[in-house]
Amino acid sequence: MTKSAKLPQFVAYAVGGEGRNESWTRVGAAWKHDRSEGYTIKINPGVAITGKIVLRPPKDDDAQE
Repeated sequence: MTKSAKLPQFVAYAVGGEGRNESWTRVGAAWKHDRSEGYTIKINPGVAITGKIVLRPPKDDDAQE
C-alpha cells in the first residue's frame, strides 16, 4: 500500500480569526512515518497558509475525501 493510499492519521486545518470568529478550512492531511518518528504533512495544491494549522483526527466523513 502506498503512502497516499493509506488513510491519514490527522486532517490539517488552517484556522483564522479568534474565538467565535474562528474559521476552519481543511487544507491537507498528515501521515505517520512507517520507519521513523514523525509525520509527513501534505498541503493541498493552491492553498496559501498564514497563521495557525491544527491537526485533528479524521472523522468518518473525512475518509472519503
